[in-house]
Amino acid sequence: METIDAVVVGAGVVGLATAARLARADNNVVVLERHPRHGLETSSRNSEVIHAGLYYPADSLKAKLCVAGRRQLYGLGEKHGIFTRRTGKLLVACVPEEVAKLESLHAQGRANGVEGLELVDKADIPALAAGVRAVAGLWSPETGIVDSEELMRHFLLRAQDAGTIFLWSSELTRVERRDGLYHLGVKGMADPIPARCVINASGLASDRVAALAGVDDPGYRLHWVKGEYFSLRQPLSIKPLVYPVPVSHQGLGIHLTIDRQGRHRLGPNAVAVDALDYDVDAGHRASFHEAASRYLPDLRLDDLLPGTAGIRPKLSSDGSFRDFIITEESGRGLPGWVNLIGIDSPGLTASPAIAEFVANLLEWPS
Repeated sequence: METIDAVVVGAGVVGLATAARLARADNNVVVLERHPRHGLETSSRNSEVIHAGLYYPADSLKAKLCVAGRRQLYGLGEKHGIFTRRTGKLLVACVPEEVAKLESLHAQGRANGVEGLELVDKADIPALAAGVRAVAGLWSPETGIVDSEELMRHFLLRAQDAGTIFLWSSELTRVERRDGLYHLGVKGMADPIPARCVINASGLASDRVAALAGVDDPGYRLHWVKGEYFSLRQPLSIKPLVYPVPVSHQGLGIHLTIDRQGRHRLGPNAVAVDALDYDVDAGHRASFHEAASRYLPDLRLDDLLPGTAGIRPKLSSDGSFRDFIITEESGRGLPGWVNLIGIDSPGLTASPAIAEFVANLLEWPS
């Protein structure tokens, strides 16, 4: 078989963005996806929020790639007709004890280069989000939403137009390094695929794919966290996204988001799981209502309808901060192998910037 210049493992939004960035007329790129189509896991089961970049420590990959990716996403939307909208986001302090956290996030966001952040007091809340109850807020005008399917299709078509080959229902099962190449065994294929470079963008399976190449590092081990959403029966007049003050990095709390059709939903929560399970437990309705009622006082329990669920790959099991792992593994004797592990939020926002970062690690031409 012809030697492949780069194989991308995984066709979620990050794998697709990476394939689109690497594909050129003078090389060949192959994408392996274990599912029958793209984006069937984390990339299509999230809040579809374009994050501004204010939650993450300065100089972390999450901070830098979120801010850069957010700017790129809005540019892609304008240039290629991908749906994006700057809805703005209001973070709310529901009690005076939470105001200090808002001030800390304001300072963190400014340090990260987030534009337009503004601390607002109680009297300003009704003009920004009528019906929201809070003692203070942090306004983020650069936060917005994106149609994740449109974004993924853009990257997919761009990669295909540049000659990328997508192999669907093709699960990587073994990796052998010899003669300066990676020989990739794929379920259902008789012969391995020889590749010069491999980009492990396999999301929920990325730690297992790394282990196939011999990188069985405890620091790379993923913890799956399920997030459920509840839709609202009746539309609200609230236009921006509304978030509570976060209590950990396991999730950003039960927040209110809106989709391109103007429908509202609440979520996600954070439940540790060890298997793919996208059912929504209707019994969680009461806990969602309790959390959201802190800032939506008129919300009724029967307004909440079970919606969708997703699973995010976390590197932390206790809610502490862990940065993205995006590493070229020459130091482990694996030149040209790039691991992307723990790409949880803000992975969707950061996807085009992550792709550029990977290209730079590989010293890939523009």
